[in-house]
Amino acid sequence: MNDDFKIYTKTGDKGKTSLIGGTRVPKYHIRIEAFGTVDELNSYIGLIRDQQIDKHSKNVLIEIQKNLFTIETSLAVDPQNKNIKKLPYLEENDVQILEKEIDKMNESLPRLNSFIIPGGNTIVSYCHIARCVCRRTERIITKLGEKNYVEKLHIKYLNRLSDYLFVLSRKIAKDFNIKEIPWKAKM
Repeated sequence: MNDDFKIYTKTGDKGKTSLIGGTRVPKYHIRIEAFGTVDELNSYIGLIRDQQIDKHSKNVLIEIQKNLFTIETSLAVDPQNKNIKKLPYLEENDVQILEKEIDKMNESLPRLNSFIIPGGNTIVSYCHIARCVCRRTERIITKLGEKNYVEKLHIKYLNRLSDYLFVLSRKIAKDFNIKEIPWKAKM
């Protein structure tokens, strides 16, 4: 192994880490929590992509993962440091792609009249877990945005992504002929 590149740096051994730009912050800092949760979401989406699903969905998920790395990078930047090199970015079109995918999947799905109880198939469950992590990510980033700068488009993208993951769970249930169980409240 090349001694010039080691995966461990030992710089975080005392509970601090660096933002892009060099500022050291505690590992529990909300900005670290935000991009760490995006990373968790990205990993769950990779798990969905590794399942036996259709090629188109796999390709869409790869693009989503790339966009999540873009969001992670933005969140890892020290907002006080104005001297950061050019960073990757999202465009409104990235949100529109999710919306088109949602609409396309919804065309072949039965009308939704109640909440769906998550589960019925491992892949469907993975979609629901990713959806929940996506919602948590959105909450954390929204909270971060109250006191620090965050891209509003990133919040919008995550909001649409959680909808996409829900509809993807329904599409996969349909693809595998898994019966959805509607939630019926006891009254």
